[in-house]
Amino acid sequence: MKGLADTGFLVAFLNRRDRYHAWAVGLAQTVEEPLLTCEAVLAEAAFHLGSVADVLELERAGLVRVDFDFPRWRLRLETLAKRCANRQPDLADLCLICLSEQHPRHPVVTVDGDFRIYRRHQREIIPVVMPPEGKR
Repeated sequence: MKGLADTGFLVAFLNRRDRYHAWAVGLAQTVEEPLLTCEAVLAEAAFHLGSVADVLELERAGLVRVDFDFPRWRLRLETLAKRCANRQPDLADLCLICLSEQHPRHPVVTVDGDFRIYRRHQREIIPVVMPPEGKR
């Protein structure tokens, strides 16, 4: 599987007490190449887990790879922040929308239902991989 890693997936993967842990571990076993992500996602995950070392290990182990050039996408981020203001997205979500525009065949791997509402290129649905409905 190829994809874009969101914070919730990383937290679930690393936190055995997370309700989505088993789902995240199972999904990680299907990853063919590192899931693409951004620094904002890694920072959020480290904050939620209370461990920078654990999050950095994900990159070293090859589960994720940072593939986001903030200066290149800055203006697009500003546009998205204005367009999505009513949902109050965080920077990580906006960066993932940009990554989805850059890698349209990569779904966002997330536990965040907002990605079913966010749109790339104004109207295009962002593909997502989420835990089964009954387990959320």
